[in-house]
Amino acid sequence: MGRDAECRAVAQLLAGARAGRSGVLVVRGEAGIGKSALLEHAEGTATASGVRVERVVGVEAEMYFAFSGLHQLCAALGDGAGALPEPQQVALGVAFGLRGGPPPDRFLVGLATLNLLAEAAEEGPVLWLVDDAQWLDQASAQVLAFVARRVAAERVALVFALREPTDGDVRPFAGLPELPLGGLAESDARTLLAARVHAPLDDQVRDRIIAEARGNPLALLELPGGAQPARLAGGFETPDVVSVPRRIEEFYGRRSGSLPAETQLLLLVAAAEPTGDLALLQRATEHLGIAHDAAPAEAAGLFEIDTRVRFRHPLVRSAVYRAAAPPDRRRAHGALAVATDPSVEPDRRAWHRAQSVSGTDEEVAAELERSAERARARGGSAAAGAFLQRAAELTPEPARRAGRALEAAQVKHQAGAQDAALKLLTVAAIGPLDARQRARAQLLRARIDFQLTRGDGVAGMLLDAARALAPLDAALSRETYLHALDAALVIGSSGRGHGVVEVAESARAAPAPPPSAGAVDLLLDGLVATYTQGYGSGVSVLRGALERLRDQGTDGLGRYGDDSWLWLAGRIAVALYDDELALVLLDRHVRLAREAGALASLPAALDARSVTLLLSGEFAHAAELAAEGAALSRSTGARPHRNAQLAIAAWRGLEVETLELHASAVDRADGNRDSAEAMLAHYGSAVLHNALGRYPAAERAATHASLSSRFTISNLALPEVVEAAVRAGRPERATAALEELGARARAAGTAWALGLAARSRALAGTGTAADDDYREAVERLGNCRIATHLARTHLVYGEWLRREGRRQDAREQLRTAHQMLSDMGAEAFAGRAARELRATGEHPRARNTLLTDALTAQELHIARLVATGATSREVAAQLFLSPRTIEAHLRNIFRKLGITSRRQLRKVQLP
Repeated sequence: MGRDAECRAVAQLLAGARAGRSGVLVVRGEAGIGKSALLEHAEGTATASGVRVERVVGVEAEMYFAFSGLHQLCAALGDGAGALPEPQQVALGVAFGLRGGPPPDRFLVGLATLNLLAEAAEEGPVLWLVDDAQWLDQASAQVLAFVARRVAAERVALVFALREPTDGDVRPFAGLPELPLGGLAESDARTLLAARVHAPLDDQVRDRIIAEARGNPLALLELPGGAQPARLAGGFETPDVVSVPRRIEEFYGRRSGSLPAETQLLLLVAAAEPTGDLALLQRATEHLGIAHDAAPAEAAGLFEIDTRVRFRHPLVRSAVYRAAAPPDRRRAHGALAVATDPSVEPDRRAWHRAQSVSGTDEEVAAELERSAERARARGGSAAAGAFLQRAAELTPEPARRAGRALEAAQVKHQAGAQDAALKLLTVAAIGPLDARQRARAQLLRARIDFQLTRGDGVAGMLLDAARALAPLDAALSRETYLHALDAALVIGSSGRGHGVVEVAESARAAPAPPPSAGAVDLLLDGLVATYTQGYGSGVSVLRGALERLRDQGTDGLGRYGDDSWLWLAGRIAVALYDDELALVLLDRHVRLAREAGALASLPAALDARSVTLLLSGEFAHAAELAAEGAALSRSTGARPHRNAQLAIAAWRGLEVETLELHASAVDRADGNRDSAEAMLAHYGSAVLHNALGRYPAAERAATHASLSSRFTISNLALPEVVEAAVRAGRPERATAALEELGARARAAGTAWALGLAARSRALAGTGTAADDDYREAVERLGNCRIATHLARTHLVYGEWLRREGRRQDAREQLRTAHQMLSDMGAEAFAGRAARELRATGEHPRARNTLLTDALTAQELHIARLVATGATSREVAAQLFLSPRTIEAHLRNIFRKLGITSRRQLRKVQLP
């Protein structure tokens, strides 16, 4: 009633699924507002039109069992997991506790689920209804939200119904298409109330009920039934300011409280047992010695029993549980613990035992600790954290309680529940903790602060932890010093915290490396030398670390084999002007993240790899990876990495997009002008303005970026400063930047560095010396992979030759520059070359329009992979999509390119 617009939205979703388009709808609203009724309408509509329907229901008491909600969904899909690629089969098997293995990446489980849904839809469209999604366990919610963001052409419709979130809630479904469900219009509310209340209704009472129900259908249906007819007629009840869902819950609580005592206890046991297992309920009530007589509760309309136990509404369950006295709740959980088979459901039994305890109990705490280990092994960090938190609460001995609280905080941090982790750290701090535990707590607090705030104090906190760890665990202490340096590089310093130089000075006190120093040790020592003694002092050590990583893979990446150091290593390679090492290491980081299904780290890896491809002149490929990273960030709900996106826009000369991204980056820096994101934004702005010939603006932006404490950024910015300052008539600025660039180039000794230094000398020079420097720059940059700067060197050399009156020589250089810059997509720089060519009397060659220009970045990426011979299933696994979606993209690619087969695609020249 009164839901015409909502019903149309459901109809459109189902029509899309029948037409081969997947879709998602998140229905939000308070308890009792009609979410389940809308899902029932969707089910009926789908069934009538031949769409298969499956349901998953979240249950509050199930939130602590990792992947329990996902297990409901996959159980309905039968044995389809056998057809999945091996890594996905393993991930699902470990997640469900069916096989051993390391904890699976959450998003690899998501890819397996996506493929299961796509396989189920091969026979026809499928509607998945997920009711009470706010009560899904965190692991399941994250996986299903990931799937919802990746469906495209699988003929799958997903509808999630969940209550409005409260402050502090984790919101995995944020950003998906929403259908907010508000109260009924007053006319519909009056119609519904009239259908429910058959007694005479005083006008004032009717108006008051309508006003207080606020259009909530469950309130309109239930609350009048709890009032005496005389009061409904006379209007003598006191107004109630309690929220509508709470009033409904209290109404159900009063109704259940009027039942016989044994029936109330039966209801309580059923409310405490979320699975609805009838046999389990019978065993528990037999243990309590009460009759299994549900008739009074069924007659009261509170729940029903057939093959399973079902409450009329989730508010009935919560009302019964909340209304019960604590001793009665403990009795119910105790009976359920006894009735649960420990060989089949050890974790559920442990949880019931924990809820049955008053005070402390070491035996139960130890059992919960074992449950936490099983949850962690399945990749259920949130569930493991809940088990450990309760274990700490039940632990009688203070030192052991503090240790368990510390472990719980660590796991909560891994699960993304940073506020809960901080509260547990406060419990752990009560202690007593030993020295190692105190150091671990310091380290964890710093990492949490890095996640929450990226504040100035993070590097200092990591330094404190590193110092505390030094006498206890030298290897972990050194890794923590490296974390502190990396944090300082990422966050920068606004003058109130630890900058990278200060952190490097402190890191000189790190424990000595072992005789067989690993890559992490060399990275630390090299960075410390670089930032305390000057750029040239750390080059050889850092290059040794990078070469070791290149030659030995991930060996030496620290005790945990943390491949996130590859991200740091790739950035260091750029700081050393070593294009080969940068491309190899960043490519490896992307590959390892893909193979592991590590979607938490893959977007950052793609972003960094994209920038190196951009500098190599592969703009189209760079844009593909940047777009993929952005899509994955949206899928996982992570903060997007936009560095590559901004750099690509700048090099392409897209002024509006570059300036918008620049403003956004500076705004996100929140006043920290030294943040990596803000400094990279200034670099992008400098490239754009140099391309457009706006040299004063380019000089200001490039100077900003050149002052960055990160050599990765300042190295990119110094050549921009020289070009802009020379053209803007600021020779003193150009000279200072040239001296710094020259010193770094001599220390790095690479073709990239020496080529940029030679070009910059030429820009600032005159006569024969300038000509020689330009020739050297062309030769050196031609011997590395940085095609963008080779093209720009031809451009500025040609500009200089024209001004020297050497028109024929200028045409040769400008013609080469124009072709290179046009082909790679650097339109603004190509425009500069075209203007200079026209000034020599030659008309520039117009760039031919290519059929591939019509492809989107994602389509071009897919085309490139398919052209190598990869199957749709292989491409889908690599891009975290379903094979059906890849096939849909291929149809679009074929249509746009005017071809009909993969064989023909392999012959297409892709940019």
